[in-house]
Amino acid sequence: MSIPVVTVGESQEDLVGGLERLHGPVTVVRRCGELAELLAACQSGLARAAIVAAGSQDLTASLVDRLGAVGVVIIALTDSPEERLRLRGIGVTAAPSTVESTDLAESIAEAVSRHAGIGRAGPGPGAAPVCSTGFADSAAALHPEPVDAETDPPPAGTGKVLAVWGPAGAPGRTLVAVNIAGELAATGKSVLLVDADSYGASVAGVLGLLDEAAGLAQACRLADQGLLNREALLRVAVPVAATAGTFRVLTGITRADRWTELRAAALALVLDRAREVADVIVVDAGFCLEADEELSFDTMAPRRNGATLRSLEMADTVIAVGSADPVGVPRLIRALAELEGSVPGISPDVVLNKVRASAVGRSPERQLREAWERFAPTAGIKAFLPWEPDTTDAALLAGSLLLETAPESRLRSAIAELVCASAQQKRRSSVFASTARRRRTG
Repeated sequence: MSIPVVTVGESQEDLVGGLERLHGPVTVVRRCGELAELLAACQSGLARAAIVAAGSQDLTASLVDRLGAVGVVIIALTDSPEERLRLRGIGVTAAPSTVESTDLAESIAEAVSRHAGIGRAGPGPGAAPVCSTGFADSAAALHPEPVDAETDPPPAGTGKVLAVWGPAGAPGRTLVAVNIAGELAATGKSVLLVDADSYGASVAGVLGLLDEAAGLAQACRLADQGLLNREALLRVAVPVAATAGTFRVLTGITRADRWTELRAAALALVLDRAREVADVIVVDAGFCLEADEELSFDTMAPRRNGATLRSLEMADTVIAVGSADPVGVPRLIRALAELEGSVPGISPDVVLNKVRASAVGRSPERQLREAWERFAPTAGIKAFLPWEPDTTDAALLAGSLLLETAPESRLRSAIAELVCASAQQKRRSSVFASTARRRRTG
């Protein structure tokens, strides 16, 4: 198999001549004068691999991701161990500038073969319970660790990603995501809550956080440059101390027009790093799944919904939230079909929120289940969350979780049962009940 290669920059040795003298599968088809020319050549379909002999500091995760989308892998030459570590973190194969032509050709062939194998495999989210048996193993190997002869790849994180998603119409995604994070933290798990909604981030407001720094945007910028480590991630994540446990939050963008800061490749690196610092990463995802086909002619253009799509692709479990009313249920059914088309193989847990007799009639859960079985996809309804506006309003006014403002409420219990085993839920309920009694009698 012939591997066409484009290069940019001058190496200490005659890079092109050395590869050509091998008479092997690697063929240099163009020498580029600058990185922009190399990118244009790659996007035109001219090459399968790109060698950056100089200027590797200009490479970012977003750039690597977009070139990967057109089937091009990047090999960068640098003598700096720190730079090789950074490059590896954003998905670039790194080698010293004095690398032998034979070794370089082998690295190119291995990188191309590895990329082709990943393209065929694709990602696939799991759908296992959280607190009882754990999440299913994720197959989202979208960003493999490149080969680096000098440095062993870092161990992969074991944290699991739970994405909370739902269609347009305010079905209560953020309410569910925030309180899931609180319930998991109450069990003693380390939890990171990520506000990845690029249209209407609201986690900070729900929790009463006076944060204008957009922690997720900061983390994505660091990840895009290959500079996001454990310490940096923990530094930009805001700690939230609740009565029963503490979790951290990566707050969302403060304005919708900042969506370009949430590049899919950078967010993927953030979630990968988050797996190393938290047992569970709860992602409040945006609603829109459009693939921005109108931008497909320019593969380097950012995707407005890339953050949502990448979150769902990388999630071990997806909770799909819909409003339990004559408008919300059909909307959720249509959205689930769209979700299946956008992320093939996904199997979300369906949750109907704001369940009330005034919207669907007597015995609302029975009515909703019968309607769902008649018109909806094969997936059943995992949970019904009751409509308690006074309870949610009180929590929102206090900037607190339901387990603090209304620990005995049916809504809080339903959310807790959604992510925790029944035995654990009973133990926690008794603890909260004792706490509430102490407060009343104190």
